[in-house]
Formats: sequence, C-alpha cells, structure tokens
Amino acid sequence: MSRLPIRLRVTAAFAVAMAAVLAALGFFLYARLDSHLQTELDTSLQVRADDLRALVGQRGSLEQSGGGLIEPGESFAQLVARDGRVLDATRPLRGAALLDAASIQRPTYENRPSVPGLNDPARLLAIPVPRGILVVGATRQNNLETLASFRNELLIAGPVALLLASLAGYFLAGLSLRQVETMRRRAAAISAETPGDRLPVPRTRDEVERLGSTLNEMLERLEAGLQRERDFVADAGHELRTPLALLRTELELALRHGRSEAELREALRGSVAEVDRLAQLADDLLLIARYDRGRLPLRVEDVDARSLLESVVSRFQWRADEASRPLASDAPPGLALRGDRLRLEQALGNLVDNALRYGRGRVSLAAVGVDGNVALQVEDEGDGFPDGFAGRAFERFSRAQHEGAGAGLGLAIVRVIAEAHGGSADLEGGSRIRLVLPSSPRGRGRRPEASPTRRPTA
Repeated sequence: MSRLPIRLRVTAAFAVAMAAVLAALGFFLYARLDSHLQTELDTSLQVRADDLRALVGQRGSLEQSGGGLIEPGESFAQLVARDGRVLDATRPLRGAALLDAASIQRPTYENRPSVPGLNDPARLLAIPVPRGILVVGATRQNNLETLASFRNELLIAGPVALLLASLAGYFLAGLSLRQVETMRRRAAAISAETPGDRLPVPRTRDEVERLGSTLNEMLERLEAGLQRERDFVADAGHELRTPLALLRTELELALRHGRSEAELREALRGSVAEVDRLAQLADDLLLIARYDRGRLPLRVEDVDARSLLESVVSRFQWRADEASRPLASDAPPGLALRGDRLRLEQALGNLVDNALRYGRGRVSLAAVGVDGNVALQVEDEGDGFPDGFAGRAFERFSRAQHEGAGAGLGLAIVRVIAEAHGGSADLEGGSRIRLVLPSSPRGRGRRPEASPTRRPTA
C-alpha cells in the first residue's frame, strides 16, 4: 500500500470512508422505512380494531362485516372466548384460535410468519372485549415487498454513488497534488549553478502553501550556507597563497643568490617563519571548519579563572617585556567557570596577541562574575578599533587597516570558542573585548564587582 502513489492512496482512503458512510446511511434509511411502515400498519390495525369492537358489541357478524373493515386476502379478524373457543371469525379463520385468549390482558401486537388460510406473513393485534379477545390482523407482504424494493435500490444506487464519489476524490486529489508536482519539478531543476531559484508557492493558505514556504526557507538557508562555504574556501585560498608565495620566494632566492652560510641561514629562518604562519593558519581554518560542522571537541571541566589568566600572562610575559609593555591579570579567588582550558587559553592568547601587536600601553586581563556567568576581559590603553570596524570585528577574514599581514581569523576564533562553550564574545561599550562563559557551580557563591571599563586596542 505504501508503494502506491499518494493520489491513489488518498482516493482509496476516501473510497473506504465513503463506503462506510453510504453503508451506515443505507442501514439507517432501511431501518427508518421499516419502522415507518410498521407504525402505519399498527395504526391501521388499531383503527380497524376499534370499528370491529363496536360491531362485536352489537352482536354483529365478523364474516359479514363490510364497508372496508375487512379486506379479503389482506386483513382478517377473529373473536375468541376466554376458554379458547372461536366465537366468530372471517371465513379463512373459523378453525383453531390464533392465540391463547387467557393470556391476553391488554392490547398486544404480534408478528406471525403465517396464519391458517393465509400463507403470507401477518401482524396481529389482540384486544380484550366483553365477550373475550378480539384479534385483528393484516398481511405484512406489502411492507416486505416495499422494503425489498428499497433494499434493491440501495444496492444499486450505493455502488454507483461510491464509484462517482471515488472518481471525484481521485480528481480532487489530483488537483491538490498538482501544485506539489509543480514544486517537485522545479526542485529537480534547482542546483548550485542556479542560485536564487525558488519553488512556486500557491496562495492557497493550506498545508501545500506552508510546505512550499518551508522548503523555500530551507533553500535560502542552504544557499546561504553554500555561499559561506564558497567565501570561506576563497578567503582561505587567498590567505594561504601569501605565505606560500613568500616561502617560495625565500627558497628561490636562497637557491639562486645564497652564497654564504649566513645568507642561507637567514633564508631558512624566513622560511621557518612562513611555515609557522601556514601551520597556525591551517589550525585556525580547521578549528572554524569543525565548529561549522558541529564537531569542535571540548574537554569541559571546572577551570579556576585566576589560574587561567595567570597561565596566559606567563606565556606572553617575554613579549611584553621585550616591548616594555606591562602585562597583568586580576581575578578574585574562588571564581571558576566551566570550559575547555586549552581552548580558553587559545582565545585569550589571541586577544593578548592582538593587544601586544597593535595596541599601546598596559595590557590587562580580568575575570568578573556577571549575572551567574563569568566574564573574561582583555584590554589595553590603545585607541581601540577603527571607526566602522567594530561591527564586523568578529567576522572571518575581517581585518582593520592597520593589521598588516594578519589573516583576520583571531577574533573569529575567539567568538567560535566562546559560542562552542555556550557563551558569547562581544565589545563591551564598543571597546573592551569580553568573553561571557557559564560559571562553575562551585564558583557561583562569589560575585565580585566588575572593574572600570577601559578602551582596548584592536
């Protein structure tokens, strides 16, 4: 059944439902007609019994009753004494009593498959009278023939109506699915080479319209994702091209013009620097690619904020000393957060590297409690980001004018690591760079005040 087209399945389900409805309706109408005919027959018997009771009370004869009270072949009557003797009756019923007169105490109706002298099914009405029990009856053959005729009409009209309804259901299902088929054909023609194409959405305000709108929204998301992948590959290729070209130039110069050991060593040092840059760029690209696929591995644990900041300061202290730039950290004791220590050190290292490379003055790292979270902050005494750059500072391959040969991935990595931890990275007040991360349960008891805001460098 599941292999059949939807149109046929819908039609089959509609036909089954319609068959059940027609069967229930036919049964109901047949029962109502039967009840109506029996009520009409009972009323006729009651009227006839009233007239014959008056005749019996006047000692009249049932056999000679005329004037339409008894119709030969269709109705009959019998007067039975309480002791079972037949006192009077129409001609076919002068033999045995039709029923036990002693058991009749009130008007009683009864169906009989047949009566003596009358082979058709009959219905009896017995009513007490002063002389005994008056039994009035009539054949049910006319009613049975009417019911049989009505049943035959139902057996003919029902299947015809079911067939017509099924054909109508098949046609309507085709009309409903025509828009789906149109969308399917358009979807089959959409590819990466046809950006911007969308499915035709009928303005029907039903499930088909909602399906088309949802699929178009999905196509927009896929197209946006594909465009991001293309941009990512293009930017990565551009960024990889520069260090590779420099590395090739250094090696070619060493081969062609390197005459002394010192010149060769200098060429090798330049090559090693470019290789390091390539390795760092490859690591950054791999981290971003893993994050985009939802596969960035994290070893989440409780991390002491003070220890984390001190570790980052220790790594960059020699660079700060060479540049005569103060580098310090500040975190209250007991403040802890949940995260991957190595990834958090990487993010903070990128921020400190930017501050030492492009900023001025003192570089400060701080950790504060903010609304049940932990904010890790890095700032220096430089001028901060150039005008118009702050809004896109965390975008991939986004670089300020003074960033020189940087790949523009440092702040993007910071945001990726923060979001992978369920946190965020932003510019507090448009200047200070801040990572807001979930705190550790053991460090939520202390909520120190935030330090004054200072303007960071890019």
